[in-house]
Amino acid sequence: MLTARLTARTIESAELDARLLTGAVLGLDLTGLITAATRRLTDDEAARLDHFARRRELGEPVARILGVKEFWGLPLALTAATLVPRPDTETIVEAALEMLPAQQHHDRRLRIADIGTGSGAILLALLSEWPNAWGVGTDISEAALQAAAANARQLGLAQRAAFVTCDYAAALSGAFDLIVANPPYVRSGDIGALPTEVCDHDPRRALDGGADGLDAYRIIAPEAARLLVPGGCLVLEVGHDQSGDVEALLTMAGLNLPGEPKADLAGIRRAVVGRNLPL
Repeated sequence: MLTARLTARTIESAELDARLLTGAVLGLDLTGLITAATRRLTDDEAARLDHFARRRELGEPVARILGVKEFWGLPLALTAATLVPRPDTETIVEAALEMLPAQQHHDRRLRIADIGTGSGAILLALLSEWPNAWGVGTDISEAALQAAAANARQLGLAQRAAFVTCDYAAALSGAFDLIVANPPYVRSGDIGALPTEVCDHDPRRALDGGADGLDAYRIIAPEAARLLVPGGCLVLEVGHDQSGDVEALLTMAGLNLPGEPKADLAGIRRAVVGRNLPL
């Protein structure tokens, strides 16, 4: 019945959303729901599920309703101050792992900076893959950093993660082997045309990339050139038509382009990589 209700609102993921919301109410995963398929809901459970359904009908993403989203196999708690991590962003993690194979750095601790960390998704995914790495996440939103720090503690990664309030990389110094970022890259005039799940529920300043969508990259590129060790890499998420423009900004900042941008599962050139050439 819930699937039909959501389908009537033209929600493409109606069946999956119904299962996730029902599972949250009953405390069951998708497998457990199959076993309990004939179980009747209590009045309290039915009321809670109806509340969830009403929120979903109004366009609120399931991840926001439940307050958690899986990214790179890690459960991340969300707040109103953080973006919902998306599968496309896992392309950034994949590109970083390819650029800096762990076996090449077994003798020392890798240093990572995640610019505009939000929920901490990219940084924590990389720390989960590299036991010898340490990282810092920056964000202009203290509320977002509180969420990221809580996620680090929940995942047992807090001892290798620090979080700093600043605009992009303004408060950072020292030398980093890797800088990653999923900055705001939506053109200001395009935000209103985004799906309701995004434009009405993700924080605007995490979306708004200025008139041409490139404002953040103009700041990050020279900052990365300042902060990266010789041979260090910058990996950036970009919009569907932005890879060439961002590559040009990296080149202007003195970074080398080691290869083609990495495409996501939809074939979009999603991860642009720059490398600080050795002296």
